[in-house]
Amino acid sequence: MKHGIHPAYGPVVFRDRAADHAFLTRSTATSGKTIEWEDGHTYPVIDVETSSASHPFYTGTARVLDTAGRVERFERRYGKRAR
Repeated sequence: MKHGIHPAYGPVVFRDRAADHAFLTRSTATSGKTIEWEDGHTYPVIDVETSSASHPFYTGTARVLDTAGRVERFERRYGKRAR
């Protein structure tokens, strides 16, 4: 790798406020805020809206849309389309 053309890559804590969950990983993202981690070191922290701890797909609370029922309801309401 050429020196001076790549962003700094280091440890960062991503914190999901909705699920009260945080995880330490490596990233090029930076932040002015810091947090003291479980190992006693201080790392930059980035607050995120959604992570795997709070996203409905990963938590198993996702709803399955009934597309067939919607089509049938539409056809009942407005009639079938003549082909």
